[in-house]
Amino acid sequence: MSFRTTSRTTFRNTTFRSTTPADLDRVLSCTVDEPVSWADPERYRGMLESGAYRPEHTWIAEDDEGRLLARAVWWTFPEGDRPLALDCVWTAPGAEDRTALAAGLLAAAHDSFRTAGWELPEWHLFLAPDWREDPAVSAALAWRREAAARSSLGGSLERYRYAWTPGAPVPAASGRLVFTAEPDDEVFVELFRRTAEGSIDDDTVRGLARLGEEGQARETLEAYLQMPGERSWWLTAHTPEGEPVGFALPSANQGGPVVGFLGVLPAMRGRGYVDELLGEITRFHAARGAERIGADTDADNLPMAAAFDRAGYHRFGVRLVLTTG
Repeated sequence: MSFRTTSRTTFRNTTFRSTTPADLDRVLSCTVDEPVSWADPERYRGMLESGAYRPEHTWIAEDDEGRLLARAVWWTFPEGDRPLALDCVWTAPGAEDRTALAAGLLAAAHDSFRTAGWELPEWHLFLAPDWREDPAVSAALAWRREAAARSSLGGSLERYRYAWTPGAPVPAASGRLVFTAEPDDEVFVELFRRTAEGSIDDDTVRGLARLGEEGQARETLEAYLQMPGERSWWLTAHTPEGEPVGFALPSANQGGPVVGFLGVLPAMRGRGYVDELLGEITRFHAARGAERIGADTDADNLPMAAAFDRAGYHRFGVRLVLTTG
């Protein structure tokens, strides 16, 4: 489904609306000079061309004279139908109350998303590992987090960002597991469902609370099917004796190869199999000539973070995720 609002919500002589192609030059004129991630003109044009950014998923605030006051940009899968993450919020220099302005813009967009039957997208902010030590970053985040909280995004979590590059070693196969391509989506639905038990991954935990076991597993399947990585890359993992252990999903996003998703069945945890799964994904991408393999994990997911360290991935940043809680 494609959705574009035709209504206009007014807040203190300010109009909030989704954009049209005719607004492109105005959308590209927004420049963020604070030390936070943002959708610069080059990124916006590229993502617009791919379908990851769309006019109907970009919102602006205007005053009564049509002057641009604020902009918000949401991202989606190119084949998707709804916004999945907020990438950037900009307010015009000298805005009287940028927090209230941004909150009003986000609230208007969120109302339209709810009307369309969509879940509210998270807001992803990409930061340096030591961001807490930089007062300028703290200041840039303060008003953004307050605006998010006023518009139903009061929760937050941190995810560590990792990367493997060819300068790091490729983990050697130990022979402890046998990996097999599996074309049946239902096999992975069952694996996603079973490995969600006892998970400490925040997305998984919240998905279970929102959708239940089956719903969470099927939503996970659909999300990974929409990623640019090939479906044929997905692997199940067994012991040499044929006992199921889990799965490894090498994948890709618009920036290139990523670890994707891996899981160990509850009965098989505590045996070091996470290293085998991550190693297989790394070997898979490295064999295809990957210059970089990206990955994220929750800051609280200490076992997964330790696995990345052991596999030669380096932590280069933080993804701060503002959520509905």
